[in-house]
Amino acid sequence: MPSIPSKPQTEDSSTFDPDKYFEAWSKEEYTPPYDNDFRKFIIKTFDLPFRDDYGYMAQSAEVTLLQAQTYVEWGAQGNLHAWYRDDEGVVRDPPTATDVAAYTDIFRPSTSTSKALTALGSNAKKGAVRADVSKHLQSQYNPPSADSKLAVSKTKQHVNPYFDLWAWSCQNLEWGGPEEGTAKIKISHAMLPVLYHHFGCICPSYESLELIRQVAKGRKVLDVGSGNGYWTYMLRRMEPPSKKEKKLEVVPIDNGMSEWRTIWIGDTIETDGMEWLAGHEGGKDAVLLLVYPMVGGEFTSKMIKAYRMLQQQLLAASLLTNLAEGTTIVCAGTQNASGFTGFAKETIAEWMTREMPGWERVLQIPLPSFAGKDEALFIFQKKAGDETVNGTVL
Repeated sequence: MPSIPSKPQTEDSSTFDPDKYFEAWSKEEYTPPYDNDFRKFIIKTFDLPFRDDYGYMAQSAEVTLLQAQTYVEWGAQGNLHAWYRDDEGVVRDPPTATDVAAYTDIFRPSTSTSKALTALGSNAKKGAVRADVSKHLQSQYNPPSADSKLAVSKTKQHVNPYFDLWAWSCQNLEWGGPEEGTAKIKISHAMLPVLYHHFGCICPSYESLELIRQVAKGRKVLDVGSGNGYWTYMLRRMEPPSKKEKKLEVVPIDNGMSEWRTIWIGDTIETDGMEWLAGHEGGKDAVLLLVYPMVGGEFTSKMIKAYRMLQQQLLAASLLTNLAEGTTIVCAGTQNASGFTGFAKETIAEWMTREMPGWERVLQIPLPSFAGKDEALFIFQKKAGDETVNGTVL
């Protein structure tokens, strides 16, 4: 079983440093591969050997940089960009570059998500992929309510290399966002395993990171299944609006079973998430964060129940005087029933409604979704007044 390194690193690179990487990115010393030389970009930015032959594994597929670059150069040949099909299975015309840009603009830190979603639909041609993407995203969109006091201000200062690279990949792969038929797509593109290994399984947006910071309200965030730590690293970079507030404290926890070429943090607690929660009062006074939770082994349900049920057991035994106000679960994962994350045949929102009736979904916002994926950020909070221990939902 792989062991998680005790310091940030990229395998086969002697110079990788997360802070310096971000600093160089902010100075535009690195930019996405606008010449479409994806292989050269990865080698240059992570300072890898020129003849790099590392095998990037994702699920059952393994590719090298050279193989991924070959697929990039093939473009749409062989239906490699066939993300959209009609009811008869015929490949539809891909979205235009303008339509793709309208989709990626939804997630830019300088834009309003609600306004960008509206513009995506209002400027779509009838029958175009863009119209279907807009319809789907709008149907899933559940922004924070006015009384939640959650509000994200626009900014131009946010640095996120993964987002910039993701936006480039959307143009390269002619991907204009998920629609209803995306749930049927079971394969993606050969560059995806490379992105997984270096940046993680899902790209955070500025909005998602800021909402997590706000909903934490000074509490710790438990990043259970933290992987290579990109989300933890990004959350730790989030600046509070005033000097009176402390920066977000994030605890990364991972069992180390997955292999990652790049590790962004050096303090991952390498242990089973259930065991850690059991030894820390079920995560009392903390937010549970699940980023791209795996489907196998009932991982998602076990973590959620451990987080909630262990606290209930301690409360019943009078070992806790009360539960944390606004106990919170955050999940970044699939928002359709494709089975890529969380649960094999249903969304996490559907599971929470059935299995955790004492909780409510306070928001669901789209996340930057790689070609063939449909991802969102969910935040669930315990309803007030549901602390009954015996025979009632807690």
